[in-house]
Formats: sequence, structure tokens, C-alpha cells
Amino acid sequence: MKKFVGEFKEFISRGNVVDMAIGVVVGGAFKGIVDSLVNDIIMPVVGWLLGGLDFSSYAVKLSETIAEDGTPVIESAIWYGKFINSIISFIIIAFCLFVVVKVINNFRRKEEPAPEAPAPVPEPSAEEKLLSEIRDLLKENSRV
Repeated sequence: MKKFVGEFKEFISRGNVVDMAIGVVVGGAFKGIVDSLVNDIIMPVVGWLLGGLDFSSYAVKLSETIAEDGTPVIESAIWYGKFINSIISFIIIAFCLFVVVKVINNFRRKEEPAPEAPAPVPEPSAEEKLLSEIRDLLKENSRV
């Protein structure tokens, strides 16, 4: 059990876990911004372009009752309009993450050092040249 606790302590104290936790918190805040962008800016414009539709109020009513003042009260419904808004929010968030990853990858490519040129091959000495000629002559004579 001590080994397990020790491994967990090592895992949780790594920098990657802290970075991931910060990413989750920032992502949650970013989701709020994107939800507001979709619900308060994009969808009203889309609804206006489509003749005044409000997607967030679209639902399939499963059960409905009448209140004392005579107004209908939806007790349960499938809110597919809110689902459409969520899909649009997801697409915007996914696009933003795509752009962020693309920018990070571009920075990484620029930071990578250029590959080193291969070391120049030194000119063989006169002795090495003579030995190579002897080797080639021996190969040629052995084939004949």
C-alpha cells in the first residue's frame, strides 16, 4: 500500500498533472465564453436570418400541465434546440483548439535546430589509395 501511495504522490507532483489541471480550469472558463458567444450572439443572428427562430426554445414536449393562472407548464421535454446550441459551441471550441495547436506546432518547427551537415570525409592518404588499388586489382584477378 505504501508503494501505491508513493507512486501516486510522485504522479500527482509531476509538472504535467499540474499543467493539465490548469488547462481544465482555463478550458472551463473558455467554455463559458464560447457558450455566451453562441447563445447571446451567434444563435440570435442565425434565428433572425431564419425568420425569428429561437433554437433554445425548441423542444419535444413529453408532458405538460396547466398552472392555476391558465398558462401551460412543461414538466418534461426533450430540448433539442439547446442540443443544437451545444453542437455549435463544441464546433467553435474544437476550431479554437485546432488553431492553438497549429500555432504551437509552428513555433516548435521554428525552434528545432537545423540538421547538422555531415562531417566532411577526409581525403585518403597516399598509402590508403595504394592499398585500395591493390585490393581492386586482387578482386579483378580473382574473377578471371
